[in-house]
Amino acid sequence: MILLQARDVSLRRGDRAVVSAASLTLAKGRVIGLIGPNGAGKSTFMRLLAGLEPPDCGDIRLLDRGMGQVPPALRARQLAFIAQDGGTPPPMPVRALVALGRLPHGQVNDHAARHPAVDHALGVTGLLNLHTRPASHLSGGERARMHLARALATDTPVILADEPIAALDPAHALSMMQLFRQQTGQGKGIVIVLHDLVLATRFCDELVLMDDGAVIRHGPAMQVLDDDIMRTVYGVTVRRVENAVLPWTLCR
Repeated sequence: MILLQARDVSLRRGDRAVVSAASLTLAKGRVIGLIGPNGAGKSTFMRLLAGLEPPDCGDIRLLDRGMGQVPPALRARQLAFIAQDGGTPPPMPVRALVALGRLPHGQVNDHAARHPAVDHALGVTGLLNLHTRPASHLSGGERARMHLARALATDTPVILADEPIAALDPAHALSMMQLFRQQTGQGKGIVIVLHDLVLATRFCDELVLMDDGAVIRHGPAMQVLDDDIMRTVYGVTVRRVENAVLPWTLCR
């Protein structure tokens, strides 16, 4: 089942093409890693996929409906977007902030905070012992897990996450990727912007490689990340260990 699909999506800002004829198809139970160097257009493409701004041309469909025809309230129940930089959260308890994920379902205040989905989200992200702490007092890694918990509390079939592990230490990054992988067992589809190619090759069913606003390759990791692409796009040589790609030396 196709959950989210973009076909030949483009967006210009002034005289610059930020995204150029980019396509992506997310199926139920799949994790797609959106990769590429800094400035490749990944975050902008994710905003287009999330319906946060319309493309200049192309088509985006969410659960087989044109994104422009999906009312915002319904879209919020079908798609959760985790932004790259959530900013400093307000000084409200972690549980209350995670419970905001129930707003699209019309649940607020104590009713939302006591919802089983909130307890589950706090539990799987390791935040139950912090649920009374002011969100503004969390570390960067804890905030990243809190934003994921809020998305999980909404319980949407589609999750889009823009660099969700950027602020995490290796153990928490690994646990987050395992958690994303587990969510697909419940039928969810997930797109994650990643720079860690080792975790991308381990946990993603498919990689979509962007450069200069365009999707230049997509498919299984070992097909996408061949030696030529790593040299021309990333400017590095690689070593391969048990099918993981490790950037090794600069070649520019």
